[in-house]
Amino acid sequence: MKNQKRLEEILLSLKKCDYLSREQLQRMHRLGQDRNAQRVLSNMAEYIAHFHEHKKKIYYLNAAGREMVQAEKVRKKTPQVNHYLMRNDLYICLGRPSTWKNEVKISVNNISLISDAVYIYNKLHQFIEIDYKQSMAKNIKKIKKYRKLSTYNPQFSLVWVTTTAFRMKKLEKLCEGLQGKVYLWEDLR
Repeated sequence: MKNQKRLEEILLSLKKCDYLSREQLQRMHRLGQDRNAQRVLSNMAEYIAHFHEHKKKIYYLNAAGREMVQAEKVRKKTPQVNHYLMRNDLYICLGRPSTWKNEVKISVNNISLISDAVYIYNKLHQFIEIDYKQSMAKNIKKIKKYRKLSTYNPQFSLVWVTTTAFRMKKLEKLCEGLQGKVYLWEDLR
């Protein structure tokens, strides 16, 4: 019974997060040491698939896993996996907010953008942007859209996750005047 509950919880986490590393699953589901976590995940091979990225195992739902938790999105190996892992590290670090939603389209008047994730904290929308090898020109475009959005509704916070201290400082500078924070990915793990 306990194992079945853990199995379902892990599958639901994969449904919500799309891809999770073994380390992320260990933190989310208290799977103990590496060896125990590997055993638990190996026993779930009927429902999950994995691939290797930078010497890490990355897990996602296979067809049987998707069926078990009614997940519609089909995931496969992807070169953008670090984007997902960065977003998931923030999600875990923030305590897995219950209002968290991935890939949310925001449309207000003539402004339209897709936020990597959104959640509500203290009645304030928190818009999440992940900067993994994205051009700074694309980041600047997105920040301009958030600035326009703030003229209609200033009650939100913009949260970035990036990969280097240089990019962190650049994003902080670009976001001056907006409520928010920039995190380094390595600080979230």
